[in-house]
Amino acid sequence: MPSPQSLSETDRRLVAMWAADCAERVLAVFESEAPTDDRPRDAIARTRAFARGELDAAGEIRRRFVAGRAAKAVESPAAVAAAKAAAQAAGVAHMGAHALGAAAYAAKAAGLAAPERPGAVHDEVAWQLAQMDERTRTALRKLPPVGEDAAGPLGPGLLASGTLGSVISEIQAALLAHTSSERKGAAPR
Repeated sequence: MPSPQSLSETDRRLVAMWAADCAERVLAVFESEAPTDDRPRDAIARTRAFARGELDAAGEIRRRFVAGRAAKAVESPAAVAAAKAAAQAAGVAHMGAHALGAAAYAAKAAGLAAPERPGAVHDEVAWQLAQMDERTRTALRKLPPVGEDAAGPLGPGLLASGTLGSVISEIQAALLAHTSSERKGAAPR
């Protein structure tokens, strides 16, 4: 039985575009330190191509680690986080939960790149939430809460702790709140 963190291929294609958008927002943080390293940019482009149905999941599953290796080519924590955002986006072809990982690393990169702005992480999360359409929200709501299901990246581990865990928790809480407000709006008066 597949992990609930996998999502169907249709749902993975939906959330892949959003994950690519999140990762692309902080790509300049990586490229300012490694302007000739195109691995994160390529991973984002391939994630978009996967989302459009131009690439198959099997091929992208084999390539998903390429962008992550770019994190070793940079020094600053912000640039490392930006590379990891692209790597997480590329991982969506394999498992849908990586979309939340892409968003979390992107928000972390935004915060690290702007230490003078204490609200930078939250501002990035607000932007990410505003980019979701209803189909993306519906697909992401299918994922288990961060830290509860050990069968994937949202399990109790790296994505469940620190800034990453806080960002994912914030996104998941907003998704639930959006569902609640939709239900209230649909209730008879």
